[in-house]
Parts: sequence; structure tokens; C-alpha cells
Amino acid sequence: MYQPRTYRHWVKDTDLVSFDVAVRETDLRIRARRNLSRKALKAVEKYRDAIERYIERYPAFRTTLQPFPVQNDAPLIVKEMSRAAEAVSLGPMAAVAGAIAEAVGKELLVFSTEVIVENGGDIFLKTGKKRLVGIYAGVSPLTGKIALEIEPKETPLGICTSSGTVGHSLSLGKADAVIVIASSAALADTVATAVGNLVDRVEDIEKGIEFVRRVDHVKGVVIIKGDKMGVWGDVRLTPVE
Repeated sequence: MYQPRTYRHWVKDTDLVSFDVAVRETDLRIRARRNLSRKALKAVEKYRDAIERYIERYPAFRTTLQPFPVQNDAPLIVKEMSRAAEAVSLGPMAAVAGAIAEAVGKELLVFSTEVIVENGGDIFLKTGKKRLVGIYAGVSPLTGKIALEIEPKETPLGICTSSGTVGHSLSLGKADAVIVIASSAALADTVATAVGNLVDRVEDIEKGIEFVRRVDHVKGVVIIKGDKMGVWGDVRLTPVE
């Protein structure tokens, strides 16, 4: 989401091993009980290949901004992207970062009881201890000042961020950050994008929250515009220095 990804230097705990895996547009920071970079690379290549092969068959899957029903023989990750996007009436590529983070993370859980996969601000998280997830909201004075508090029993889950003022991802709004927590990282990704599209002004924060309330399987949302913030759902925020 943000180049350079300076927020990656915020990580303070040392109980997990950090490593990076990048394949073209996919740039992951992964934390696990041990270095699993080779296995992660193979997983990234596998899931990217599945998506790219489907796009070769159905080019509109990449370009449409509308829901795209997929064939019964579509790869599982493609089906998950389509289903997540359909929930908020977006095109399936709105789910790609979250879907890849989750697919790779779930594969690595076979080799590590704890896995955190961050893909440009979109996170899949399975943890055995309480974690704080810092919030990056561009030039907002709230950047780096607050964090989400996540308990082990809540995971695995997806935590995804959309911004209309930071990074290169398509957003039709001007929110500094929309952070969505959901049972699926693909769903969190699409919902964050959809809400981000709605928020141009501080006055739109409530509209974004009302939108989220109507989407199943979303646990909570944080919407930041300037120095203002709206919060809904099962969200615990804590100040950080």
C-alpha cells in the first residue's frame, strides 16, 4: 500500500522471525516461529499462478470493477476473491492482496503455530499471544499513535487497510485509512476498499460505519480522516508511543 513501507520498521517484539518474500507486485513481510521463506515463496508462486492462469481464460476478471461470478472449476483462491468482492459489489481484484496473504499464511501454519503475513497493509494473523497492530494513516496525526489490540482467541483473522491518500491502490475516496477486521482477509480487503470509496470528508465517517454494519462476517472497522476517527464493532484500540 505504501512505498517505501516504513511501517514495517515499527515491529518491536522479537519472539518471531521476520523475513520478506517478493514476486512481482506481491511483496510480503512474514513473521513466524522460524524462517519459512522458501516455503512462502513456493506458496506465493502457486497462488499467483492460479490467479494469472484464470485471468488468461477470463481477462475481465482482472479489469472489472463489478462482481464477477466464476466457474465451478475455478481455483479456490479465485472463488474466495469473487465471493469477497460480491459481498460489497466490487471487482474481484479488490481482494487480491488480502486473499494472497491469507492463502500463504494458512499454508505456513502447517510449519509454524504462529504466522503473520503482511501484504502492503493487508494482514493475515494467527497468534498465540496478544499482539498490537499499529495503524498507519499517512499524514494524519493519528499515524503511529494508536494500535489494534488482538487476542489469540480471535485469530486467525484478516486486518486490511485502504487509503485514498496513501499508496497506489485504487480508491475513489479520500480517507487517510480504513482498517477492517474480518474472519477472512479477502473480505477485509474488499470491505476496506468499499468503505474507503465512500469517505471523502469527515462527515462521511458515519456513512462508512453504516455500510460496514450491513456486511456479514466483519468484526469491526476504524475510519480515519485527518484528526478524526470513527470506530465500530469488536475493536480495541490502545495508545502507543
